[in-house]
Amino acid sequence: MAGKKENKVWSKVGKIPKKYASDNITKGCLVLEGGAFRGVFTNAVVDYLMYSDINLECVIGVSAGALNGLNYTAGQIGRGGRVNLTYRHDSRYVGLKAARSSKGVYGFDFVFNEFNEIEPLNEERLNSGRQRLVAVATAMKDGKPAYFELGKTPDIYQAVRASASMPFVSKPVIVEGEKYLDGGSGDKIPFQWALDQGYDKVIVVSTRSKGYRKDESTKNADRVRRFYSRYPEFAEGLVNVNHFENTQREEMERLADEGKIYVIYPDEFINEVGRLEGDMEKLGHLYYLGYKITKEHIGEIRDFLSK
Repeated sequence: MAGKKENKVWSKVGKIPKKYASDNITKGCLVLEGGAFRGVFTNAVVDYLMYSDINLECVIGVSAGALNGLNYTAGQIGRGGRVNLTYRHDSRYVGLKAARSSKGVYGFDFVFNEFNEIEPLNEERLNSGRQRLVAVATAMKDGKPAYFELGKTPDIYQAVRASASMPFVSKPVIVEGEKYLDGGSGDKIPFQWALDQGYDKVIVVSTRSKGYRKDESTKNADRVRRFYSRYPEFAEGLVNVNHFENTQREEMERLADEGKIYVIYPDEFINEVGRLEGDMEKLGHLYYLGYKITKEHIGEIRDFLSK
């Protein structure tokens, strides 16, 4: 008996809103964690924030969070959700054609060119200077995070490519003459950057549930060091990345409990969603979850921003 045919597009993608954010700007910084297709949760969170007239003056994103930051700064509600929930199974976006054109898992050429013809990014708003946009990538030469800012780095799109290029399966991306990969290898959740910049209203969008921790064993350390033998400091960062992430999560939760930052968490369902999740109904539910959770907490978010 033939199995049930899997949907290649989310069945309710047509219900994703297609609107534009207002011109109002809110004091504070939005910090967007990565997580590949778990970033669909973030798609919905930034959509509801924009819908609720919360357009923070700064956004810093890592990997999928940097891509979400582009749409948030451009003020385009629904754009990020539409690309993920429509084109996940298009090989120009994820697959063989993506690998050939973009030298990695994701088809950045498709996102920045072909999809941009279907739903153009509002570059006028993006480049207006009303909001800061920062993409985090990790330098191959020393394993340290780099913070590329729109208007200061010559090519923000190249920086976003670097931020979202996963180790082992992606070719390093050249930004300003240096090689970079995934920002999560150097600074998984850059709330400390936002605090160090002087923002006293920091909202973090987590793509893991509260209390989530990773296994800190380093059983693959030798393999990682061999793979990146030309970049020993970058390799060491990868070997210890789970420890650094757990330390960041502990600090993030402490600061949130003390009211110094505000964290929007998904529930545990997100831990069932793979980085390259292909079940479109599961991804669609994740989008719905992000919208629902943000809506339920919008009063608390407003209170936090107004204190």
